Amino acid sequence: MTIFLGIGAVGIVLLLISLVIGDHVEGVLSAIDAGDWLTGAGLAAFLGALGFVGAIVLDATGSVPLSVAVGAASGIAVGAATGWLTLKLRHASSGAAPRSQQLLGRTGVVINAIPEGGYGEIRVQGTGQLTKLNAKADQPIASGTEVWIVETLTATSVRVQPTRGDAAS
Repeated sequence: MTIFLGIGAVGIVLLLISLVIGDHVEGVLSAIDAGDWLTGAGLAAFLGALGFVGAIVLDATGSVPLSVAVGAASGIAVGAATGWLTLKLRHASSGAAPRSQQLLGRTGVVINAIPEGGYGEIRVQGTGQLTKLNAKADQPIASGTEVWIVETLTATSVRVQPTRGDAAS
C-alpha cells in the first residue's frame, strides 16, 4: 500500500510543480515529443489516480494484481480526461475583448442615449461576449433603440445608425 500512496503523492507533487513552473514541465514533455495530449497536469492526474485508487482497491480487496489493474485503468481514464481538457483550454479563444473592427455590421442596443454631435454608449454581442462601446451617430438616438455599427472611429468607439430609422430622442 505504501508504494501506491507514494505514487499518488508523486502525482500531487508533480501537479504542484506544473502549477508553479508549468511551462518548464511542458517544455520537457515536448522535448520528448510526447504529443499534445501528454501534459504535466495529465501526467499528474494519471499518477494520482493510479496511486490513490490502487491503494483503495488494495485496502478493500487485498489483491495486488487487481489493485494495479484498477489503478492503471482509472489513471488512464483520469489522465486522458485531464489531457483532453488541457488541450481544449489551449486551443480555446484568447478571451481578449473583441476589436471594434470585428463588430462592423453587427447590431446592438443603445444603453446611454446618443446626443447630436456627442457620444453615447451601445451594448453589442460580439465573439461570444457582451461589449460596451462608445457610439456616435448622425442624429440623436434614444436609449433602447436597436442600432447597427457602420464605421470604426477608434479602438473603443464606433459610428452607428438605427436599424429602422426611428432615431427619436
